[in-house]
Amino acid sequence: MSAWEIVVGIETHAQLLTRSKQFSGASTAFGAPPNTQASAVDIALPGVLPVLNRAAVEHAIRFGLAVNGTINRRSIFARKNYFYPDLPKGYQISQYEIPIVQGGFINIPRKIRLTRAHLEEDAGKSLHEAFRNMSGIDLNRAGTPLLEIVSEPDLRGAQEAVAYARTLHALVVWIGICDGNMQEGSFRCDANVSVRKEGTSSLGTRCEIKNLNSFRFMEQAIEFEARRQIEILEGGGKIEQETRLYDPDRNETRSMRTKEDAHDYRYFPDPDLLPLVIAQEQIEAIRSTLPELPDAKRERYMKELQLSAYDAGLLVETREKADYFEGSLAAAEAIQTIKIPAKSLVNWINGDLSARVNAGNLSFKTIPLREDKLARLQARIQDGTISQKSAKDVIVDMWGTSEGPDEIIERKGLKQVSDAGAIEKLVDEVLARNPKQVEDYRAGKEKAFNSLVGQVMKATQGKANPAQVNEVLRKKLGR
Repeated sequence: MSAWEIVVGIETHAQLLTRSKQFSGASTAFGAPPNTQASAVDIALPGVLPVLNRAAVEHAIRFGLAVNGTINRRSIFARKNYFYPDLPKGYQISQYEIPIVQGGFINIPRKIRLTRAHLEEDAGKSLHEAFRNMSGIDLNRAGTPLLEIVSEPDLRGAQEAVAYARTLHALVVWIGICDGNMQEGSFRCDANVSVRKEGTSSLGTRCEIKNLNSFRFMEQAIEFEARRQIEILEGGGKIEQETRLYDPDRNETRSMRTKEDAHDYRYFPDPDLLPLVIAQEQIEAIRSTLPELPDAKRERYMKELQLSAYDAGLLVETREKADYFEGSLAAAEAIQTIKIPAKSLVNWINGDLSARVNAGNLSFKTIPLREDKLARLQARIQDGTISQKSAKDVIVDMWGTSEGPDEIIERKGLKQVSDAGAIEKLVDEVLARNPKQVEDYRAGKEKAFNSLVGQVMKATQGKANPAQVNEVLRKKLGR
């Protein structure tokens, strides 16, 4: 595949966090019995009129500002006409010629340009598995507010596409416009995939892979589709523009239907909806409520706390994780008796705590370990009361309990031996018992030194301060 370049553009449907639907007062709550949340407006009974959801508009503006896009002060809703059983109106209300957001970009960290983001309503859902020789239609989702976010074909390959989707997912959750729950369909991606010879500038014929609801499936689907297209082209064939579905069980894409172009949908302005007009004062009011964004926060951590790009990047994976770090940092700064380096907190949050959060399917918002407890534990590490290894045992006992680090350290007898005289005596005893290892070390064999350290630690059941043991041993051995 080295002679070919994979080109990807992503269309993302982010379900907006509103209590009611895009054009009606029906609930958007997930999991209700089928067809219990479909109002007369959602199913287009004669005589009903849509009323635009103000919160959905504000969420769209919030997104546009976060990605440095242009907020169109005047945008238009259109009818996108197509027939499908779960679309009772026979059209979907969307935006076409003038969307609410144009342009903008996502950093992955390379800039990926956005074409647009527009408001629209979701369709219902067809259910095939639960019925014999027929399908069921659930219209609860019909009319749910969506923000469709369209990227330019700037992505090169499956890994970049996944990096973009992950970054976009983190952003919409960060700014509070989408819950990001991919299992419930709150964040769905379609990938437009094409291939071209390396060094050429014209785009190949694209195929759209619909409804990729996991990052792993997205990567697999794009890789399969690119291989399929390359095999066709290298065999002298031609790529047909079409919509395809990904089958994760067989790890393949399958043809769904011929890919429609915009004219196939016969877009025209919705006569029941006035143009959407947004005042500049409203845009500025929403701008003032935006939180510090991930890119800005990452740069600040690197500049003010001297963190590496890698460490800072992991901290801003989610807003909850960044908030937990800053809460821990504030708690650490409040401890006047000893300075706790930010890097020490970062290592624990990005390491042991992240592993526990992921294993328990938790988030840093629901983590059962308060920030002040982590800070106090770090203080005990920094002042030499316990070792890093013992601190892991303390975390286990603190997880979801009311006990603090000092009580656990005392109860379990985890205090390090830091008495210089006691450590020196132990070192002398170990050296006296191991003349061969002393000789090997002095001959340049570093492994012998590690063995001697291990024996001192064993004699104290792991409670000796490792740094002091190392210092005393090297002093005694003359190297």
